[in-house]
Amino acid sequence: MLNEDVLIAPSVLSADFTKLGAELDAVRDADLVHYDVMDGHFVPNLSYGTAILKQVKAATKLPLDVHLMVSNPEVQVPWFLEAGADIISFHLEAATHANRLCAQIREAGAQAAVALNPATPVCLLDSVIEDVDMVLVMTVNPGFGGQSFIPNSVQKVRKLSELCREHGVSPAIEVDGGIGVGNARDIVEAGANVLVAGSSVFKPQDRAQAIAGLRAQGRLGLEARR
Repeated sequence: MLNEDVLIAPSVLSADFTKLGAELDAVRDADLVHYDVMDGHFVPNLSYGTAILKQVKAATKLPLDVHLMVSNPEVQVPWFLEAGADIISFHLEAATHANRLCAQIREAGAQAAVALNPATPVCLLDSVIEDVDMVLVMTVNPGFGGQSFIPNSVQKVRKLSELCREHGVSPAIEVDGGIGVGNARDIVEAGANVLVAGSSVFKPQDRAQAIAGLRAQGRLGLEARR
């Protein structure tokens, strides 16, 4: 289950695509591979699509955590399900029928997640929180890697945890943006348990050590929460 431990999800947006196979092998000790899809409309950047996802799937045994930063996610969700996504996050701000989209993802055998931009309040999840396997909280404004963590994200994760308790549900809580050993403990203590890490994993030479360091700090936060 996604919410049973602290999980590390290296973001391939920060990988060297000239040697992607080697980069994926270097993060094999992680739990998920985070795959950012950007359309140049919902966010001011373009990334990659289903063709690259299929190559990533062939090169790793890790589950694929696909984050759709796109307008009209209803159009693209079927493409990424067919390409092999294990988890699909779509933005609540972009979806017309979020509950229906969650059901579609689950019916295909994948896990459904909704994502929130930093300025989007947690209360907007009230009508969909019982239909998701995970909530992705953006801790930077989406669109580019390497940004600094927004400090009030810790309080936002606490509010999300409270909302989940009020509804009697326990989806995984994923955080994405500026995550490193300096804030992993605090964000996990607040309620997160899936840590997306881009430059903090792919920038160091020893990726296994970087993953282990993040996991250790996250588990300290998990112990403090308990």
